[in-house]
Amino acid sequence: MKKIAGWLGFILLVSLFTGCGRQETDDSAYHIYYLNKEKTKVVEQPYDLKEGKTEDMIATLLDALCTNTDSVEYQKPVPGDVTITDWSLESNQLFLYFNDNYSKMQSTDEVLCRAAVVKTLVQLPDVKYVSFYVGDAPLADSRDNVIGLMTEESFVENPGKQINSIQTTTLHLYYANADGNGLVECEKEVQYSSNISMEKLIMENLLKGPDDKNLKAPLPEGTNLVNVTTTNGICYVTLDEAFLNQNYEIQEPIVIYSIVDSLSEISTISKVQISVNGKTSGVYRDSFALDQLYEQNLDYVVSADENETVSTEAQTEETP
Repeated sequence: MKKIAGWLGFILLVSLFTGCGRQETDDSAYHIYYLNKEKTKVVEQPYDLKEGKTEDMIATLLDALCTNTDSVEYQKPVPGDVTITDWSLESNQLFLYFNDNYSKMQSTDEVLCRAAVVKTLVQLPDVKYVSFYVGDAPLADSRDNVIGLMTEESFVENPGKQINSIQTTTLHLYYANADGNGLVECEKEVQYSSNISMEKLIMENLLKGPDDKNLKAPLPEGTNLVNVTTTNGICYVTLDEAFLNQNYEIQEPIVIYSIVDSLSEISTISKVQISVNGKTSGVYRDSFALDQLYEQNLDYVVSADENETVSTEAQTEETP
């Protein structure tokens, strides 16, 4: 784990001679993401970042994110009473540790701060994901769901006051049928914050399981979503190790295609890859390789009427 204090001292000395490294032109390879003066959105400004060791570049960007600006049009995203106490980089995943004051931020300020920090740091070639911790605990949302690894695509742009608006949508989710050998499509109307991506909304509701007692949750109990993001039509879903727990009541392809088919309802998604804590080696159970891209497959979908008939017959057989 890298201690940021030593780096900040070094960067401060360098800044005295470099004018903080900020360029006046827009042709810089890197940008710092700040908050606008109204603190309603994230704005980018070109930054002259010296190429070098990844650790040095991370330290420089973190220092800039925590340093007051010279402009009245934008301001630093990390408040003065919030400090980054530690950080570490492991396999393209950057872990940032904040002091307890981070949890005292207003919700809109916190989302904007997080977006600015993540967008700034993932510009580095060796940083693909960023994860926040407050103290030693992973950052969680208002519903105590761990936010996990984030990328630039984790944040939906909503200008002005729209940042925390509540919207309503209808999701098309695929849950397991009564026998665990088929999928049933369900329409579910949900209200959600405009800050959450549609991919994350789908995965969270899929993990919650169905409201219909004749259906089953397709994913193993206790599975948590680490991250979900879409790039060039491919949706990358990262789940924690609980996903590997065996639930033989649900057949193997039903688990995989509940995820793939549900996410593929989004028009911009053509393929899905599933990983466990960011790792794509190995297979799920016996035959579904984690390094493969899967397309929507509706061959396992059965009608709701078929499922209700099966469920009724099963209940009749159980009745003495």
